[in-house]
Amino acid sequence: MISHGKEIKVFSGNSNPQLAASICKLLGVEQGRIKATQFADGECSISVEEPVRGADVFLVQSTCKPVNDSLMELLVMIDAMRRASAGRITAVMPYFGYARQDRKAKARDPISAKLVANLITTAGADRVLTMDLHAAQIQGFFDIPEDNLMGAPIFAKHYIENLGFGNDEYMVVSPDVGSVARARSFALKLGLNMAIVDKRREKANQSEVMNIIGSVKGKKVILLDDMVDTAGSLCGAAKALMELGEAKSVIACATHGVLSGPAIDRINDSYIEELLLLDTIPYPVDKPACDKIKYLSVAPIFSDAIKRIYEEVSISSLFD
Repeated sequence: MISHGKEIKVFSGNSNPQLAASICKLLGVEQGRIKATQFADGECSISVEEPVRGADVFLVQSTCKPVNDSLMELLVMIDAMRRASAGRITAVMPYFGYARQDRKAKARDPISAKLVANLITTAGADRVLTMDLHAAQIQGFFDIPEDNLMGAPIFAKHYIENLGFGNDEYMVVSPDVGSVARARSFALKLGLNMAIVDKRREKANQSEVMNIIGSVKGKKVILLDDMVDTAGSLCGAAKALMELGEAKSVIACATHGVLSGPAIDRINDSYIEELLLLDTIPYPVDKPACDKIKYLSVAPIFSDAIKRIYEEVSISSLFD
C-alpha cells in the first residue's frame, strides 16, 4: 500500500537510456515521455510530453561523456519537472561526474563536486540517488537527502556464484591506497585475503607503481576499483602484480567504465584477463569492441531503491 498515493513516473535523459528502460521494466511502469534535444547553437532543449503534477518523478541520468551536456540536460529536466508541479523529484545518477574534484588539491583549485551538488539542489531536486561516489564525503555536499548505493555487493554475488566463497586460490587487491576500505569490505564479502598496490601519481591520468603490500605470489588476483578512466592505474597495477608480485593471473572489476582516451588499447595489451564493469555508463560508441570487458546490470538495485523511496520505506539494507 502506497502511503502518499502519488503516481510514480520514471524519465530518462540521453546519457543512459538503456539502463532507464531496464529499470522501468523491472518496476513494471511505462517510461515517461520526454524529448531531450539541442538547439542549433548547442543549447539544451527539454520537452516533457505528459502531465507530472503531483507525481513522484525519478530522472535517470548519468553525468558521463559528454559530461557538461549530460549535466546540463539533467538540470534542465529537473527545472522542467519543478515548473510542471511534480510532487517530488529524485535525480537518479548512477555515475556522478565531477566527483574526482572533491577537494582543493593545490592552491586556487575549485571544488567542482560541491558546485555540481549546489546546482542540482538549486535546480529543484528533492533528493539524489547515486552509486559508488569517488569520495564518500560528497554526500555531505548536498543539502538534500543523498543515497549512495554500492557496486561491490553486485560483484561479490557474481564472484561467489562463479568462484565460491573463501576460495583460497584468489586474493583481492586494492589498486591504490585510497581504495583500501572498499577492497577490505569486498574481501570480507568473498572470504578472501587482501593486498595493496602502493603507487605514486606524478601527474593527472598517470601513475607510477612503487611496491606491493602483501604477498600475491601464485595467487589469482581480483583487482577492485571504483572507476576505470584511462585504465593506466588499473593496467599498471596488473603489471606490477604479475611481474613484481608473481601473481598467477589478474581479473579486475570496477563500478564505472569511463574508458577515456587509450583505455581500450591499454586493457587489450594488459595482463588483465577479464574486466567486469557495471552499466552505470554505457560502453563508448566511438570505441572498438573489447572482448575482455563484460558488464553486469545495476538495474535491479536501482529499481529496488526507487521502489523503496516511492513507498517511503528504508533502503538501508541495499547498502550491504
